[in-house]
Amino acid sequence: MKRFLSGDEAFAEGVRLARPQVISAYPITPQTVVVERLSEMVEEGQLAAEYVHVESEHSALSCAIGASATGARTFTATSSQGLLYMAECLTYAAGGRFPIVMMNANRATALPWNIYGDQRDSLALLDHGWVQAYAQDNQEALDLALMAYAVAEDPEVRTPFMVNLDGFALTHTYESVDIPAQEQADAFLPPYDGAGNRFDFANPVNIGYSAGPEFNRYFKHSAHEGMLAAADAVERAEARFAEVFGRSYPGLIEAVDCEDADIVLVTLGSIAGLARERVAQLRAQGVKAGLVRIRYMRPFPARQIVEALAGAAAVGVLEKDVSFGAEGTVMTNVCSALQQAGNAVPVVNFVGGLGGDDITQAQMRGMFKVLEQIAAGRIAPEDCPRVGFLGVDSVADEFGNPCCEGCGDAGFVAVAGGESEGARGGACATDAEGGR
Repeated sequence: MKRFLSGDEAFAEGVRLARPQVISAYPITPQTVVVERLSEMVEEGQLAAEYVHVESEHSALSCAIGASATGARTFTATSSQGLLYMAECLTYAAGGRFPIVMMNANRATALPWNIYGDQRDSLALLDHGWVQAYAQDNQEALDLALMAYAVAEDPEVRTPFMVNLDGFALTHTYESVDIPAQEQADAFLPPYDGAGNRFDFANPVNIGYSAGPEFNRYFKHSAHEGMLAAADAVERAEARFAEVFGRSYPGLIEAVDCEDADIVLVTLGSIAGLARERVAQLRAQGVKAGLVRIRYMRPFPARQIVEALAGAAAVGVLEKDVSFGAEGTVMTNVCSALQQAGNAVPVVNFVGGLGGDDITQAQMRGMFKVLEQIAAGRIAPEDCPRVGFLGVDSVADEFGNPCCEGCGDAGFVAVAGGESEGARGGACATDAEGGR
């Protein structure tokens, strides 16, 4: 059934189809619509679940942990400061191997106070032991709600799962979404069997344990192995999903036109749509451009990224995040994968979209143009800022000058230090010669 839904509403429909038994809810913009819609579904009898109103985000995840420990399928949702407030509980859920599914509406973190979308909240918590996936559109959001349970509850994984939707760009944007029938969802996702990791008076197990120095490392190693196992579980879940629903997904990453690409932009979330359009435009102009959309940040798809970037002469990483004093978190992970594979391709970090700032078509043009210049040897990688803030100090803003569209590499005037007039003042050679 097709319906016109926001990302929040689409995700709520996916959760309904997954039949969670306990939902712990605390509202925070821009995820509130998810728990509102779920409360309506419970009230109207569309979903048989215990809906628990709690007093904080910390309590929301604490409640989900307790419910999961009884063997119940559980769900909660949050955003931004709420996710940070949950941070203490994230490691309890991960360490306890409770397969909770949580939707996070990506939103800027304070200060300054800001309710709009970037990805600093979830990326700051990559090391807390949760599978992390990033949706590109509302259909993928709904589908990930179902697949998240299949992966998290896989006996080889048993790890909580965080599905991330860009705040407002997805959560409050409406698109046509196909909602599967409940019978299809039931065929895809069987009831949760928490045997071996739940309260069981007949077969008691230790839950919420302590472990001293002599044993702690074994539990951490087990959690690491469970996260690694999630990679294969994703493939199994997506293969089964395609069989049942007829929609297919490409695994931990989506590689677009990377087979022969000279320049590749790596990104995640909804901005991949704009990048995809630019790749198609450049391909039509004869430029060998490609895109890597990271769908899962944990487990990190190092092998897949290395394979996708194997032939590139220049790589850009566009992310809505920065680790202050270093670089973007996605940049760090991508560069680590490349370095371990012995690939010394130049990589440039573009930081944009912070606090909900628009990443414009001009900036997207500029980012690819910077990569073209590096690949062609017209800019030395060391002369281009390794980390550039779009709209502040990134050369991509200048290279995105619309007058330079179609000029090609020769359209930029080389100057001392490896910069170009385009980088310094937005002028291209055609402008300088009075041609425009």
